[in-house]
Amino acid sequence: MKRRKAMNVLQDFIGKGNTFLWSFLLIFLLCGTGIYYTIRLRFIQLRRLGEGFKLVFGHFSLKGEKHEKGEMSPFQAIATAIAAQVGTGNLAGAATAIVSGGPGAIFWMWVSAFFGMATIYGEAVLAQVYKEEKDGDITGGPVYYIKAAFSGTLGKVLAGLFAVFIILALGFMGNMVQSNSIGAAFQEVFHIMNFEIPPIAIGVFVAAIAAFIFLGGTKRLAAVLEKIVPIMAGVYILGAVVFILMHITALPGALASIFIGAFNPQAVTGAALGITIRQAIRFGVARGLFSNEAGMGSTPHAHARAKAKCPDDQGLCAMVSVFIDTFVVLNFTVFVILTSGIYGQLDPATQKPLYTGIALTQRAFVAGFGNFGHFFVAICLFFFAFSTVLGWHFFGAVNVQYLFGKKAVTLYSLIVVACIIVGTTLKVELVWDMADFFNGLMVIPNVLALLALFRVVKEHVKK
Repeated sequence: MKRRKAMNVLQDFIGKGNTFLWSFLLIFLLCGTGIYYTIRLRFIQLRRLGEGFKLVFGHFSLKGEKHEKGEMSPFQAIATAIAAQVGTGNLAGAATAIVSGGPGAIFWMWVSAFFGMATIYGEAVLAQVYKEEKDGDITGGPVYYIKAAFSGTLGKVLAGLFAVFIILALGFMGNMVQSNSIGAAFQEVFHIMNFEIPPIAIGVFVAAIAAFIFLGGTKRLAAVLEKIVPIMAGVYILGAVVFILMHITALPGALASIFIGAFNPQAVTGAALGITIRQAIRFGVARGLFSNEAGMGSTPHAHARAKAKCPDDQGLCAMVSVFIDTFVVLNFTVFVILTSGIYGQLDPATQKPLYTGIALTQRAFVAGFGNFGHFFVAICLFFFAFSTVLGWHFFGAVNVQYLFGKKAVTLYSLIVVACIIVGTTLKVELVWDMADFFNGLMVIPNVLALLALFRVVKEHVKK
């Protein structure tokens, strides 16, 4: 009872913080920065996206290409970035956004992702420009370009805050989200099979595999992710395409509900749920950021490691990762949910949505595939979320090394392993709220640096 009360108090506190961050400050900062970069770079995400695709898939390889000093091939860097982006946010996050903000939240996801493509271009360019050699490895990320943007004590303080926030947001809280969703998905499968396995056992299994890869360092990480990412995305997309074709007559209505819900949510969800335009925007932008990470400052750690010919090339590759994450993978989840007929079902007792999070996505697939839908989503989510665990551990490790040196990374990895185990035992709502809160905090110093260093990005566009 005491534990439940403490968790409710914590959730209330975190919820108030998220209301301030995501209803006001971050929507202005993220969308404003994306709009600024889009206009000043003359809609680079439209003009040069094709070049980005050629650069990414021109380096496609499953052979584990090796480079000196911990560097990655351009494809390995993109695979690492996509591994972090294409995770729980694409399966559970999309469902959570629809339940909390209505179908209209997806429209605002699209808007934030479109402008975010220009933002992430700037992040990748700056990551390449300001990367350094440290402890024998090529490394880089926001902490390095934040210090370049703001000289003296201010730069050091902002860089230090960013490093602390990303370690908490992704390395610890974020990986709890990933393991929580894996645990929830497999609990649903085990329930169907009529046997019980405690969630913590699933966490231990995931943590053990992750620890093995953590110990192998950057080379093992890159070699694993460049193989997992193309396969997992291809399998999921194929399954989603089959589902949508089975429900093709419901697709026009699903599209209409997104556009109507963006500006008149209650026309789609009904007055009983009380969803407003502000909620649609808030949950659309928040879940969009959690999914594509544009402006958050996470993926620049992978882009800094890429052996690119010039910073502009890596910026173009980075835009492709957002496009694949939001406009391809996430959209398939959205249309599966909205064409399945499962969304909108309410609990008779509480009049609240009957399903949320990964349970909604699973139930949607079950509507088309029967019980196989539970297994399909659980397996896909395992690979999506597990690859994100690997990517987020790496992003946090770069910042641990920046703050405390290379020797501290081992201790950090052990804490991440513990978080993976603990995450499977927590309430899903609390885990998501904590992830949103720390994600929001790390955005602020990163976006300030992006605005301060725009002239540097512009110079590389010209070159």
